[in-house]
Amino acid sequence: MAMGAYHHHLAAAAALLLAFTLSPLAAGDPLGKLCGSSSNYTANSTYQRNIQSLSTTLPKNTSSSPTLFATANLGSVPDIVYALALCRGDTNASACASCVAAAFTDAQQLCAYNKDATMFYDPCFIRYSNQDFLSSPTSDGRGNVLILMNTQNVTAPFKVFDAAVGALVNATADYAASNSTKRFGTGVEAFQRFDSSNPRIYALAQCTPDMAPADCRSCLSGLTQWAPKYFSGKQGGRVLGSWCNYRYEQYSFFTSTPLLQLPEPAVGAPAPSPAPVNGTPPTTGGGGGRNKTGRILAIALPIFAGVLATLVICSCLWRRKRKTPGKSTLPDTTNPEDIHSIDSLIIDLSTLRTATENFDEANKLGEGGFGAVYKGILPGNQEIAVKRLSQSSRQGIEELKNELVLVAKLQHKNLVRLVGVCLEDHEKLLVYEYMPNKSLDTIIFDPQRCGELDWGKRFKIVNGIARGLQYLHEDSQVKIIHRDLKASNVLLDYDFNPKISDFGLARLFGNDQTQDVTNRVVGTYGYMAPEYAMRGHYSIKSDVFSFGVLILEIVTGRRNGGSYSTDESADLLSLVWEHWTMGTLVEIMDSSLSSLAPRDQMLKCIHIGLLCVQDDPAERPLMSTVNVMLSSSTVTLQAPSRPAFCIAKSGFNSDMYSEGYPGASHSVSRSPMSVNDVSITELDPR
Repeated sequence: MAMGAYHHHLAAAAALLLAFTLSPLAAGDPLGKLCGSSSNYTANSTYQRNIQSLSTTLPKNTSSSPTLFATANLGSVPDIVYALALCRGDTNASACASCVAAAFTDAQQLCAYNKDATMFYDPCFIRYSNQDFLSSPTSDGRGNVLILMNTQNVTAPFKVFDAAVGALVNATADYAASNSTKRFGTGVEAFQRFDSSNPRIYALAQCTPDMAPADCRSCLSGLTQWAPKYFSGKQGGRVLGSWCNYRYEQYSFFTSTPLLQLPEPAVGAPAPSPAPVNGTPPTTGGGGGRNKTGRILAIALPIFAGVLATLVICSCLWRRKRKTPGKSTLPDTTNPEDIHSIDSLIIDLSTLRTATENFDEANKLGEGGFGAVYKGILPGNQEIAVKRLSQSSRQGIEELKNELVLVAKLQHKNLVRLVGVCLEDHEKLLVYEYMPNKSLDTIIFDPQRCGELDWGKRFKIVNGIARGLQYLHEDSQVKIIHRDLKASNVLLDYDFNPKISDFGLARLFGNDQTQDVTNRVVGTYGYMAPEYAMRGHYSIKSDVFSFGVLILEIVTGRRNGGSYSTDESADLLSLVWEHWTMGTLVEIMDSSLSSLAPRDQMLKCIHIGLLCVQDDPAERPLMSTVNVMLSSSTVTLQAPSRPAFCIAKSGFNSDMYSEGYPGASHSVSRSPMSVNDVSITELDPR
């Protein structure tokens, strides 16, 4: 692949996408898109059918390739489609397939009827076009690059940090170019002496595997030219191009062990040579002058660090004294990174009072144990939902802290977006995007409204919830266990796209953590996995159980038992299992669904739901596997075992709350593990 003209094309690029991000995103939530402007196709045309055919084959071809890379073309002129897909080198096969499949789906929505579409994601990248960009890489507009920066500045001197990043990125780019298998490299560099709170810098670089080493290195060099303009002193940044990309951060954002390691840079020293992690460190020459310099630094740096620490402490005390009376501070956490993105979300109380007409009762969307939720309109006609926590609720501030920290970290199209926060004059307010169709339960269990959700909408809701959960469990920067997934915590936008809400009870896990135990069980009976409800054991498989219940409710239109008293009729899981064994599942499908609805797709959803509610958590599938099951027509599903039946003693209430908007309601169910009506688990940031 000839790359000689790369720098010229990049410098002359007419379209430069610039974005800002604080945390990595995942499949289903594009980092950016490029929609061509030359020509369009029409609905049900041959060109559209060719795209849809490629969307079926390319995810499999990409994920099954050792290089996680595939190209293809289908059809004949003028309906021929050329396509390319590349997954990040440390992505597993199932996540790769899921990302590429999601990219094709999103491209057809976000670049609707456009013959040329490019989609960038954290785990993957795709492009399709009616132009043969595969055979003419120097004329495909690769000057169109996506630039994303971490807007937080580093605490270390900018010049020192920028030099260290430059050394690491260049070394990682060299490694990627020389990696004959994947054209992929990752690296880590020590930075302890300059920033003890962020003692390392991590970098990743990748090219399409079909590139020659020199072309790959040239491509990456072209992208790094943007660094001085956009990334100086920034904690992280990335540039994504059509044929190569790179990224650096002060946290480990990739899943594999770094492929190379750089020693910590010395003040004024030249850039260090890279050393393979498991290889022999390079030898360096030494002289009296260098040793003398090292001794001086060994003495001077601790003194400098001590003075700097003193100045920081004095500055913090001075700011605390100057704090404006009547305004509350943001909730404290044990990890400063948890709050670093909140400053830009602050909204004045006066603005929210105006937006909600001073919290008029006519604007109330719902109310629960922790307060009420009001509809509001910000300047510019942006509709919002304002969650107003009760001033008398001690649990409310913990609930808010948990939700604020977690939701600010999470960005995905199937998670409710946090618009802002206000902690002023004793008010505790969270502001979310407004969801006009409210929560799923207000429609699907309402005999008068359930007909609004035809099978197409229901299947879209199932897929959206599954993709949102996969992001929480597997694809986000932090691993999140929701712990209260249910129909009332799934909100619907204007187009009935689902968004998971209410993270007040969620739990954050470390990357290597798989499960935990609590003696304070929270959540809603009917959706809680038996190992969690009875023994306090929870994991991502607890959420999978809740998702399984939710699928069965969506297909049948039946609520999974409001109570688990033994004198009541069989719960939903028992009912579905009974009809599964008898082969009469059609009898319990929602009668409001048209007879033309695809029965095979509905039966598959019930099958997946039963796999998710199996008694043994190890037998429940991962959400990435669930997404593959939902999107593929060729995957063979294993037979489910008898589902878990979690029958609590008579008297345990399952839904002692009003149903509605995000956080307008929480379960206040009782548990044999706790004597409290409401139990909140403290967040354990990593």
